[in-house]
Amino acid sequence: MRVTDVELRDFRNYERATVDVGDGLSVVAGPNGAGKTNLLEAIYFGCVGRSPRTSNERELVRAGAPAARVAVDTVEDSGTTHRLEVGLEPGAAKVHRVDGSPVDSLSRTPARPLVSVFLPERLELVKGPPASRRGHLDSFVAAVWPARQETRTAYSRALAQRNALLYRIRAGASSPATLATWDAELAQWGVQLMADRVEAVALLAPRFGELSALLGLPEAATLQYRPRSSATDAGAFAAELAERHAADLERGFTAHGPHRDDVRLGHGGRSLRRYGSQGQQRVALLALLFAERDVLRDQRGRTPVMLLDDVMSELDASRRHLLADLLREGGQSVLATTDVDHVPGAHDSGVRLIEVEAGVATGPLEGAIRA
Repeated sequence: MRVTDVELRDFRNYERATVDVGDGLSVVAGPNGAGKTNLLEAIYFGCVGRSPRTSNERELVRAGAPAARVAVDTVEDSGTTHRLEVGLEPGAAKVHRVDGSPVDSLSRTPARPLVSVFLPERLELVKGPPASRRGHLDSFVAAVWPARQETRTAYSRALAQRNALLYRIRAGASSPATLATWDAELAQWGVQLMADRVEAVALLAPRFGELSALLGLPEAATLQYRPRSSATDAGAFAAELAERHAADLERGFTAHGPHRDDVRLGHGGRSLRRYGSQGQQRVALLALLFAERDVLRDQRGRTPVMLLDDVMSELDASRRHLLADLLREGGQSVLATTDVDHVPGAHDSGVRLIEVEAGVATGPLEGAIRA
């Protein structure tokens, strides 16, 4: 599945624009501040229903406008077309539509292409707190095995119930003996969640190491899941929780379990989060995203749309060519740059060039028009 067009209305600095996305590589070029990143963000927003850059969605609505809207047209390999729409009005619930019909969210619709995005803000996946890496890994698990998405949801629900019970016990409204029931519930889903993460990292780690070396990390790169629990079955995990009743009651929340785990990206045996340079962290993030692309292609036969912003700026010429080769291996990519000459093959036939300036996009192949 690929994106064919994206339509923006009052999104960021765009008043009205319709962009025709190429089948393979599209290059979005323009000066800083023109709206290149905003265009990538709009594609992601229209496919996923949320921004990859901010949790404050008021920022997405163009200054002075009452609401924003993004529509993305997609086509399946069979030729079947779909339209995904997201409407955003500050103070009101977001509106999601698939082929004109309202839906609660876009996350489970088969009409949605898988999307992977590299933005400077996403370096938090490497250098930020564990929560961002856990969430990213769980999203990858759901992309590879959609039926397993319920495991994370069920675990979060059980965790919330157990924490609520801890609060009631501290207030004298419940007996500590009732914790055993939620220990068992949390353990059931927690063991499954950890197993899913272990399996996902095992699929990713070899390709992550290969791509990290290819893109320029001089020492061996590793990807490791770091669980807090050593349990391999629900009974053992429930026993670990029982041992921590007193400590959890003192804190007022559950401090043990996969909601506290981490994913470690390493380089030469050292943590990239702590010791990696920004250039090394950028390469590691790229390697991770391309490893995920390859696993999804192999496991599901679906290649994500790759959205890449400012990805060439810190690579030397040889690494730029390697990255361009990776993009040409298959699938659809949209790459933003301030200098087209930094993108090897950008002027080749079959590459869609979209030029952006001050929220207006143009292109020699009807890449975009301002309505």
